[in-house]
Amino acid sequence: MNPLQTHDSLIAHASVGGEPVGTVHAIRPDMLDGLPALVGEGAARFARQAGFAARHGQVQLLPDADGTITTALLGIAAEAEGADPFVFGALPDSLPAGPWRVSAPADVTEMEIALGFCLGAYRMPAFGRDTAPAVPAARLVVADPAGQAASQMAQCMNLARSLINTPPNLMGPDDLAAAAESALLPLGAQVAVLRGARLEHDFPTVLHVGMGSERAPCVVEAHWQGSAATDDAPLVSLVGKGVCFDTGGYDLKPPSSMLRMKKDMGGAAIMLALARLIMLRDLPVRLELRLGCVENSVSGRAMRPSDVVRTRAGLTVEIGNTDAEGRLVLCDLLHAACGHQPDLLVDAATLTGAARVALGPDVPALFSNNDETGEAFVAAGLSCGDPLWRLPLWPGYRKWLRSPVADLNNISSKPMAGAITAALFLEHFVKTDVRWVHIDTYGWNDSARPGRPEGGESLGLRAVYESILKIFNIQDRMQR
Repeated sequence: MNPLQTHDSLIAHASVGGEPVGTVHAIRPDMLDGLPALVGEGAARFARQAGFAARHGQVQLLPDADGTITTALLGIAAEAEGADPFVFGALPDSLPAGPWRVSAPADVTEMEIALGFCLGAYRMPAFGRDTAPAVPAARLVVADPAGQAASQMAQCMNLARSLINTPPNLMGPDDLAAAAESALLPLGAQVAVLRGARLEHDFPTVLHVGMGSERAPCVVEAHWQGSAATDDAPLVSLVGKGVCFDTGGYDLKPPSSMLRMKKDMGGAAIMLALARLIMLRDLPVRLELRLGCVENSVSGRAMRPSDVVRTRAGLTVEIGNTDAEGRLVLCDLLHAACGHQPDLLVDAATLTGAARVALGPDVPALFSNNDETGEAFVAAGLSCGDPLWRLPLWPGYRKWLRSPVADLNNISSKPMAGAITAALFLEHFVKTDVRWVHIDTYGWNDSARPGRPEGGESLGLRAVYESILKIFNIQDRMQR
């Protein structure tokens, strides 16, 4: 499997060698009265009779007099609903083969159109099939740099999707580490994979989570510096939970909850993909990436409820529940990251079901120890159509993590506010003077929608990227 899916065949240059170029008109419901002026009275009548109402993601092909199709309509949401590049993902599988341009309202950028188009062409990796899934034959005509920028962004988002979608027997800790090396080494990153005695010394809680599996845990550490980044350039540190499969351990999950646990490495997949995007764009930053690659299994060696483990930070943790393993994977990684005093520390994890109860599958929960930083992340997510929503690090709940035999328990004593108490647990391992953002993401689409096929999803990736640009006042020359 090659998860680095490219999109060169999907983007056509402005000059297409005399080949006829079709036109897609992106239409909002309040623009329907002006449809005859865009496509002619006959085509507008055909669209009305076919039931075109400019519903979000609705595609209508309009045949010419000779039956050929060179015009199409796409319904998009009202401007007040904000950016949504995914809607253009309805086009690749709906349009006939050949080059197409999209005519959209002025507030819609070429980058949004091209990104959505590429995301809509994503295909699940082929596992055991004789042939790979067919790539759409329609191509989008878009001017560079928007086309190249969209292709790079889609490649990274689809990298995360493909890693999450990979069956767990093919995506163990070593496989995830190898994927990180393949994605980052060609771009000039220094990558180390820590195992064995080094793991026991530096990341004891990662090792403790992985003791029950025959597939030994490891930690990926990567370092990179942009070509224009000086030694005092902003240091961005990314951390990802890479639990390649989560049985729940001795606190075993029911079968229905275990079916999607291949996605429990979604945080690592998203942070890895984000790191690759930062490198592809050659941002003027110093970058660190840490991924905890581990499997939470049941065996005679697995961690037990009531175990007490000493963390890298020196704090002891009582294991109140073996299914709350993600925070144990992250806590040592966060402490290690803080040792280098990053200017921004971001972690992502498929951490709690409580976040999904609060916000549903499409809106990751965000926590931050810095109000200005948290607000910047929320604003950036809304501006690019990759929403995050902030929940509080409510100090009154810290006492719920007390243990009579250790410094902390890995679960709360109360059956509520689970996403908040998980974030509060992590906060113990972050230095107070480090700007920190924790993202509790779902990493999955439960059903297919335009641009969002069922399966793994890179929720939060674009929001974090846009936040880095905004916080450090970086101009992405390709995206604007």
